[in-house]
Amino acid sequence: MKVLVVSSTFPPMKSGGAEYAFRLCQHLAEAKLDVHVLVSKIQGVVADSRIKVYPVMRRWTWSELPRLLRVVSRTSPDVVNVHFTGEIYHNQPMVTFLPSILKRLYPGLSVVALIEYPKGANLNLVPLSTRLVRKGIAWWIGSNNIDWGFGTLLRDSDRLVVLSDQHRQILQDHFPVASKKCVLIPPPPLLHMCKEDDGLARQRGRELLGLGPGAFVIAYYGFIYPGKGIETLMESVRLLNERGCAAYLVLVGGSNEVVLRSLNRQSYLEELQNLSELLGIASKVKFTGYYPSESDRGSLFLRASDACVLPFDDGVMLSRSSFAAAAVHGLPTVTTRGTILESPFIDRKNVLLCRPKDPKSLADSIYLLIHDSQLRQRLHDGILELAHEWFSWERTLNRMIEVFSQSIIDSRRSKSMVVQ
Repeated sequence: MKVLVVSSTFPPMKSGGAEYAFRLCQHLAEAKLDVHVLVSKIQGVVADSRIKVYPVMRRWTWSELPRLLRVVSRTSPDVVNVHFTGEIYHNQPMVTFLPSILKRLYPGLSVVALIEYPKGANLNLVPLSTRLVRKGIAWWIGSNNIDWGFGTLLRDSDRLVVLSDQHRQILQDHFPVASKKCVLIPPPPLLHMCKEDDGLARQRGRELLGLGPGAFVIAYYGFIYPGKGIETLMESVRLLNERGCAAYLVLVGGSNEVVLRSLNRQSYLEELQNLSELLGIASKVKFTGYYPSESDRGSLFLRASDACVLPFDDGVMLSRSSFAAAAVHGLPTVTTRGTILESPFIDRKNVLLCRPKDPKSLADSIYLLIHDSQLRQRLHDGILELAHEWFSWERTLNRMIEVFSQSIIDSRRSKSMVVQ
């Protein structure tokens, strides 16, 4: 099977979407698929001898559509896998019409869209000329059921891979029959695992952090950007210190440059460092900074930790690869309950839940976890079970290949019916 992955982001760009696209391509190649990747014109794009990378796109505008189509013609894929959220394509609508254009030009070609986050292109941010071309394309391919932000991506993709059941519900609001195409495949952990080595990894990680064996270490893991609840977490650490709880917080990971650029918050990491000083907890907070994607440094720091805290502003979801990383390490994890809680998350069985944006609620939960060893053991066992069921690369890969295969069968069947 030949797969062409389309993704605006790719390492060394620092974002979860970039890491996921790269690691998925690696695993597909390991499974003996012929993998090609069309990405943005990224300086020093990460290479892998098993993957053919085409870093040729600039802004993903209509004028670059011929360049994209040349790559499709050159590679002749069985399936095109489009990784999408509007923001990473600079809110350009071209990609949102890609399934329709490809199916018109290459009958029988299968298109599977992987929805990184269910947010379409914001057309208010693009020129009028871009919107006029969009209108012409819509007329050409059929203007029924075209969504303002998603174009025909939901309508004409053969399958929609969603990372969270909440995402499925959002897409259904945009296109009512979208849920029939949706396949839930949460992202597995996007890091290289280091072995425990009978506690040697824990010891080595603590030495790197400058922490002794008796310190209670709380890890936050993942890319750093607003919405992750880090300000709430720092305030809770201040409250814990006031209660005489000498816990250390380790922020494992660097800034998400894609998100911070879109928010014009490139100095966000410096803001957090200043906040730790203001709260008087700078000596209790350690920033590991960014480490290369091929490094096992993130896993090493998780091995060195006693618990993980992920206080997302909008609650935990299956789409959170940072939660997946904590889960595969068996870390007892405190996280937040959003307006909707997916069924795999069970309070006090595989997670300890608290209210989002509530430092006192978070501090109380962390305090309980520190002082209740039986609860920590129960959460350790529960989260490992959750990881086995939902967050293994083997499961992800098998499901993804199954989706690709079935979409190819369906596309070819549709083509034969049209010919008849």
